[in-house]
Amino acid sequence: MSHSKWKTPQNFLIIVSIIVPVAFSSWMALLNNFVIEKAAFDGSDIGLLQSVREIPGFLAFTAIFIIAFIREQRFMIISLALLTLGVMATGFFPSLIGLLLTTFVMSVGFHYFETLKQSLSLQWLSKEEAPEMLGKLISVGAAASLITYGALWVMLEIIQLEYRYVYLITGGTGFVLLMWAAFTFPAFESHTQQTTKIVLRKRYWLYYALTFMSGARRQIFTVFAGFLMVEKFGYSAADITLLFLVNYLFNFLFAKKIGRFIGVVGERKALVFEYVGLIGVFVGYALVTNAQWAAALYVIDHLFFALALAIKTYFQKIADPADMASTAGVAFTINHIAAVVIPVVFGFIWLVSPASVFYIGAGMAAVSLLLSLNIPKQPQDGNEVRMLSWR
Repeated sequence: MSHSKWKTPQNFLIIVSIIVPVAFSSWMALLNNFVIEKAAFDGSDIGLLQSVREIPGFLAFTAIFIIAFIREQRFMIISLALLTLGVMATGFFPSLIGLLLTTFVMSVGFHYFETLKQSLSLQWLSKEEAPEMLGKLISVGAAASLITYGALWVMLEIIQLEYRYVYLITGGTGFVLLMWAAFTFPAFESHTQQTTKIVLRKRYWLYYALTFMSGARRQIFTVFAGFLMVEKFGYSAADITLLFLVNYLFNFLFAKKIGRFIGVVGERKALVFEYVGLIGVFVGYALVTNAQWAAALYVIDHLFFALALAIKTYFQKIADPADMASTAGVAFTINHIAAVVIPVVFGFIWLVSPASVFYIGAGMAAVSLLLSLNIPKQPQDGNEVRMLSWR
């Protein structure tokens, strides 16, 4: 029986790229205000919560063992169910222990989903279409986020709903959309049988290093940039929501173009541009004393993250097609080694000197810049690095 023409792997990826912003982005947007207003968190508490949130990311390599028994696409649907249900429950447990538990459930779903999305995207998309299509997925997710944040602002400012009901509505909407996708799209076949064991290859060392530094550096933004807005500049939940609206408006407008840009200039130039910019952004965070300038840095910071998809397309060009699923899990674990430690450790640094957190972030961006200079102009199997080839 033939399937409808629109029921394609690309459209399935687009739909699941909508579900995550509806649920997870609302969780992130409300988090700092929720934990400060309802659970009386300080910097060390938020650091602990974010470290617990990253533990499932550290364990993402276990996905490779699970896909030996269940198809990746079905596993992705189960993961999204955990994510959306975890978000729905968040507002009903405004305590440290309650938030640690709901966050862990939500995060298990989120990190398995992200691992599987990377694997299936690189399997289902050709090397030629991948940069632009990955950019398009970011753009679609940004459009969903725009709608979500607009709805959040209405719920918070106009209707003035309690946090518990906002979380229930956004998580529930994601769950309903997931159920529709699960029963609408067929099971898609991958062109290459995936390795169902952990794969670590010397020739992927630069990809691993870039991924590790990306995970470490991203935590500075994810955990502490938003916390800075609330703690230092007194942003309300509605203010943060408007800030996210601006972020995702920029992503919606430019992410697909950024993907196309990477396809034209290559991964090395794209990543060099990103890391040079991030050094300036992190130093700016450390020095900023004006709420408007802090918001501008936050938007620029978020936009730079779209360039990080160049790490994925670099790997797709150098990798054995059978390694996509295994390496996606390994990469997420590597990405989260530092992510498990940094939030809680840096939470204590924050109590002494918030500026030091961002100066360290600038140092991480500088290390990433040096690594990116080792990417060849035309990366491929056999030409993975410009120097220090460890095959």
